[in-house]
Amino acid sequence: MQTNRPLVLYIAMSLDGFIATPEGDLDFLGIVEKEGEDYGYHAFVKTVDTIIVGRKTWDKVFSMIHTNPHPDKTVYVITRTPQASEGDVHYYSGSLRELVMRLKNEPGKNIYCDGGAEIVNLLLNDGLIDELVVSVIPVLLGKGIALFNNSRPEMPLQLVQTTAFEKGLVQLHYKCR
Repeated sequence: MQTNRPLVLYIAMSLDGFIATPEGDLDFLGIVEKEGEDYGYHAFVKTVDTIIVGRKTWDKVFSMIHTNPHPDKTVYVITRTPQASEGDVHYYSGSLRELVMRLKNEPGKNIYCDGGAEIVNLLLNDGLIDELVVSVIPVLLGKGIALFNNSRPEMPLQLVQTTAFEKGLVQLHYKCR
């Protein structure tokens, strides 16, 4: 089935592959903060009209900023517990594969996967992620929530671009083959 909207993973991880500490803490991201530098995030978000995010990630972000970070986008929060939608925020507990295939075949902009690791690995296992933009933070956490698990199939990638920034962040952009 031909699809017309790519699903793009845009995420940050430590050099040793963790997206958060074991407790879900994201403070390590702050080591690359620099006034006026967003590492291409705002330009990327302009290419997106739909976001897929896991419930734990959504809850973490919401607890930090106390509002929907994407009020101009349609957001699907993937959860095991059915919940009523709140405006353009839809709590989705059905088949992730079916949702993504439906979205890819609807007209619109890119679809953004904002994590977390469980959602990312489900999407990778089903071959549904088309591009990966991974920002590597210059820190070794030693333990935490790994971005990639060991149960996914091998996936060849095509390098699109690498960008190194002053604070040590390196952004890797790949297309999935």
